[in-house]
Amino acid sequence: MAGTMGGAGFANEGEAGVDDERTLCAAAWMFVRGGALAELSRAEASLVRASSEALPSGALERLETAIRAGGDPLGTALLRLRSAERRRSQGATYTPATLVQPMSEWLASFGQPGRVVDPGAGSGRFLCAVGPLLPEAELVAVELDPLAALSTRANLTALGLDRRSQVHVCDYRSLRLPSARGPTAFIGNPPYVRHHAIASEWKDWLRRRAADLDLKASALAGMHVYFLLATAHLARAGDYGVFVTSSEWLDVGYGRLARELVAGPLGGLSVHILDARTSAFADAMTTATVTAFEVGQQERPVRVRKVASADGLRGLRGGTPFGRAVLRSTQRWSSLLEPRVVVPREFVSLGEVCRVHRGTATGANATWVTDQDDPLLPASVLRAAVTKASELFALDSAALSDPSALRAVIDLPTDLDALDDESRALVNRFLEAARRAGVADGYIARHRRPWWSVKLRDPAPILATYMARRPPTFVHNLAEACNLNAVHGLHPVEPMSPAALCRLASVLRARASLTGGRTYAGGLAKFEPKEMEQIMVPPPSWLESDEPLASLVPSEDVVGGRAAARGGS
Repeated sequence: MAGTMGGAGFANEGEAGVDDERTLCAAAWMFVRGGALAELSRAEASLVRASSEALPSGALERLETAIRAGGDPLGTALLRLRSAERRRSQGATYTPATLVQPMSEWLASFGQPGRVVDPGAGSGRFLCAVGPLLPEAELVAVELDPLAALSTRANLTALGLDRRSQVHVCDYRSLRLPSARGPTAFIGNPPYVRHHAIASEWKDWLRRRAADLDLKASALAGMHVYFLLATAHLARAGDYGVFVTSSEWLDVGYGRLARELVAGPLGGLSVHILDARTSAFADAMTTATVTAFEVGQQERPVRVRKVASADGLRGLRGGTPFGRAVLRSTQRWSSLLEPRVVVPREFVSLGEVCRVHRGTATGANATWVTDQDDPLLPASVLRAAVTKASELFALDSAALSDPSALRAVIDLPTDLDALDDESRALVNRFLEAARRAGVADGYIARHRRPWWSVKLRDPAPILATYMARRPPTFVHNLAEACNLNAVHGLHPVEPMSPAALCRLASVLRARASLTGGRTYAGGLAKFEPKEMEQIMVPPPSWLESDEPLASLVPSEDVVGGRAAARGGS
């Protein structure tokens, strides 16, 4: 009788003695070589040839006992042996049993598929959990990392699932699936790789394959979006599945393709957003959202809900139903669940009153930020600036009046000949030290002309924090301090009196909430400039008046800082 993986929570019992990748490879091969998955890919075979010839006494028995008890000692060893940086570059974040189990149970309860596909199998945790629940289904693992693929083969073999399993060592985006008897079910945790590490030819692939579905793709999309698109192309009507991904696609601009796929071709059924303060993955600080889908489903609404912890995922039940037309017209899906507030009908978006700009990025604050009275530089190039969000959080009022406690940014002119001889000598010594430290070769410096000119913006009348585990704070910048990219600057669209600016800062500060921002792992909330511009504020006519806020008439519900529709089709 086959065992199941997942019941033990993937503890590391049994991995003792697996102290390097060569030993891990040898251990995996000892399971695989006598089973139905012994025909390896070229990459796996190369690893086996270079592996250790023997294991410590009793190691294989301990590994098998742990696997059959529901653990994943091989996968746990692989995570331990590889640095976080290396795993991050591959998007290798292995899924804990607290997510694997409810997702597998839902997949098995939803239908009777002829085949189950895991697009990024890792060590095979999902297939090992779902295999015993679907005893007639073929199990298909797709994994690019040959050592992880070999571990998947070993786990499937140890659990007696190898005779109905396949392992493809390839990129899921290039996978071709033959026809199958009955529906194909998809389950897994697509790798999370940021766009910086995705080759340009794959970004072209994303655009082309999205266009095939009459959709648009952003080159800023992460790898999980690629896997959703690949699934939409591989699947047929009636196929279904469930994936766990980071939550960012719900709200960000480059997640639009993912939202359109879930609302459209993938046929989303439910979206379960884990509380960002919950640590879903032990080896990564990331958010988590579980999405269930049935390809071709367009009649039923999509249920969306927030879940306090993984314990609430059982059955993937519950959630507020939203019609697909509503989802297609909503840019930030998390806003659908944000609390509704009532605002006066005269209120307008902040963007109608002010433009929100990021602060200046120096590329090397350790070099460009100094004391205001630095004797090694001329006072003419030292500009008082807010360099940390904590400098605004520490204020007791909505005004920054005294710049004396702030640091200074070294703001050199483009033309150094504009400096007098004494100042030029000091600046030359500073620049020579900066060159020796490699500052001129930094990414931002290399893209500045000239590299030494950080080009601070003019002081913004209002400054705002934008990333913290608390609502943003807004400050009237009476000190006329500049700001680095630790805070945003608010610049009025039309001239405003000092009194109006003070009233605007006070209202923003008093009404600030986390609603409207995007939430990251650990409950960290971030407001991009365009998101901050959608906060609702009193109109300029009120700001320039002496009227109390209560004089404005309450109006319709507003969600996330802007009027929003809810429900319907």
